[in-house]
Amino acid sequence: MREPGSIEQRIRDEATAALKAGDRRRREALASILAALKKERIDSGRQPTEADEVGVLRRERKRREEALAMYEQAGRDDLADQERYEIALIEAWLPEELGEAELGALVDQALAETGAAGPRDMGKVMAWLKPKVAGRADMRAVSDLVRRRLGG
Repeated sequence: MREPGSIEQRIRDEATAALKAGDRRRREALASILAALKKERIDSGRQPTEADEVGVLRRERKRREEALAMYEQAGRDDLADQERYEIALIEAWLPEELGEAELGALVDQALAETGAAGPRDMGKVMAWLKPKVAGRADMRAVSDLVRRRLGG
């Protein structure tokens, strides 16, 4: 795992490079991402972990996807293009998501190692899984998969 704040610092470095290159569109997009990361750091009162930073990036991507859908519906192609651009920027910073097979294998391992037998063991399994999948899988999807495997 990288040092806390490493994603933020790398994005900051890239924003500086964009500024020097005169790429205003890129610099402004990166600045808005940096603002969200800074807000997370201030709100939490601590240096965020890489998983915290990835969570912020996922939230920012989701916000832009929602805005993209609204702009497309309203016929605002100019604004939709900007949202697509920012989504692509954010996705470049996100780690590769776990595939279904990898996630299934981790859930199986969690069930075996925690001795989970039914829906009442859901919390124990999720606690085991969370640090292993953080930032690499949607926790709601993980929860749904665990629930199905536990018969709940």
